[in-house]
Amino acid sequence: MIITKTKPYSKKEIEKIREQFGSYIKTVIDINKKICSAGAGRHFESEKTLLARGSGQSDLWGGGVDVKTKIIDYNSFINIRPKDKNTSNEILDTNTRKMFEKLTKYFFKIIHE
Repeated sequence: MIITKTKPYSKKEIEKIREQFGSYIKTVIDINKKICSAGAGRHFESEKTLLARGSGQSDLWGGGVDVKTKIIDYNSFINIRPKDKNTSNEILDTNTRKMFEKLTKYFFKIIHE
């Protein structure tokens, strides 16, 4: 189940979006508009949702969060964008990575408290 929000996820919503992979949740975040789409089986599904809502491709970054370990990752095929100077699955730009981490902690603050 994909849930797209501009506010933090509730405990009930987190339970729904983690059904796909257990404790791991795939996320795509528009770091400009501060919107998170989470719970997809593949990152491109959340990316598609955000693009349909008017997000710009260069603002969308994928990764995930493990609910049990609280580890945030910055890895997704949607991150491979040479025109945005990102030639890896990982978010390479330090500022973009920090913003993705900050927003992930905001959207999933219930597990980072």
